[in-house]
Amino acid sequence: MMKCSMIRLLVLLAGMLAGFAAPAGAVVEININKGNVEPLPIAVTDFVSGNDLGAQVSAVIAADLKRSGLFAPISKTAFIEKIGNPDQAPRFEDWKVINAQALVTGRVTQEGDGRLRAEFRLWDTFAGKQLTGQQFYTQPENWRRVAHIIADAIYKQITGEQGYFDTRVVFVSESGPKTARKRQLAIMDQDGFNVRMLTNSNDIVLTPRFSPNRQEITYMSFEGNQPRVYLLQLETGQREVVGNFPGMTFSPRFSPDGQRVIMSLQQDGNANIYTMDLRSRTTTRLTSTAAIDTSPSYSPDGSQIVFESDRGGRQQLYVMGADGSGQRRISFGDGSYSTPVWSPRGDLIAFTKQSGGKFSIGVMKADGSGERILTTGFHNEGPTWAPNGRVLMFFRQNAGAGGPQMYSIDLTGYNEQVVKSPAFASDPAWSPLLE
Repeated sequence: MMKCSMIRLLVLLAGMLAGFAAPAGAVVEININKGNVEPLPIAVTDFVSGNDLGAQVSAVIAADLKRSGLFAPISKTAFIEKIGNPDQAPRFEDWKVINAQALVTGRVTQEGDGRLRAEFRLWDTFAGKQLTGQQFYTQPENWRRVAHIIADAIYKQITGEQGYFDTRVVFVSESGPKTARKRQLAIMDQDGFNVRMLTNSNDIVLTPRFSPNRQEITYMSFEGNQPRVYLLQLETGQREVVGNFPGMTFSPRFSPDGQRVIMSLQQDGNANIYTMDLRSRTTTRLTSTAAIDTSPSYSPDGSQIVFESDRGGRQQLYVMGADGSGQRRISFGDGSYSTPVWSPRGDLIAFTKQSGGKFSIGVMKADGSGERILTTGFHNEGPTWAPNGRVLMFFRQNAGAGGPQMYSIDLTGYNEQVVKSPAFASDPAWSPLLE
């Protein structure tokens, strides 16, 4: 996998192609703020190229759009027109006949310096207008990433919101027998491709989390039978211990500005929440109870923190100010609540709920109102948000299954899908959009 710093130099947005101005009052749009969303029929044609790469790029674009639950790519067997020159306007009547409300055409060519140039156009077939078009340059091995970037551009043009396809997920890859399971940190594209191992030892690793700068993660490891929180640089592989605390440290997570790590420190049978300034390495204690306070997560603006605590007798969700002030309980439903994580949009908090012998993934508002369960199963846990706050990823262990597997689900609770991985997988953490 190419380092992101090199990708930023190589994947260049060249701006709008000649004649690619988006018209005012475009007809095609999706209102994703409604309770039920009808997927938009869209035709994604094979991009014109001298080999199979054009078809491969268009297949990734179509797969991204379909997984979002907002688009329904039309089977290519239904296409009437074969696009030979993507620079020319298509025969709109041929696409209206098959109810393709939007159409994607494009081209993939290789430049003289070896780079790929990928260009696309998005058309509103019923209005007979072009909505947008862009071109990108990259090295050939990064063709999948360009496809994700194009899918993001289409998503944003039609929904009005940022896409989430050009992202990665860090997770715990689990292999081997259940009694001697090997757990390694791994990273992959959000669609399960380009998997790369980040650690290669028999030490247990847990709860990886991305930094806002996308190039650093924090995680917990039992290396040397001593539980510690580590920082790992994704580009260089360099890592370091976050502090040298006498007890167990766990559930690390970055602050929104990436300057601090918040975590739980266990001492004398209880656990409290601390922050560490990564520049000065000074720590600040935020909670002081005889309970287990853990799994802290900042609000996007950094002003508040949600966490779980059993101070009331069982695990519930609490919110406090970033300085530890104003601690208040927000969950009051039946069962226990854990693993809270604030949405990037700031409007919701996702959580795991255990009730009636089952585990659910749900969301609620920051004041605890509006609780909604999205999915329930034998054992669901560890939600993480896509950067646009519209989709969650989590891991599930089914009864009798050999190990956990990752799933995604949108806020409607209807679009649940398996996220493939080469081995068992748990503890996913979604990255911000790449740059």
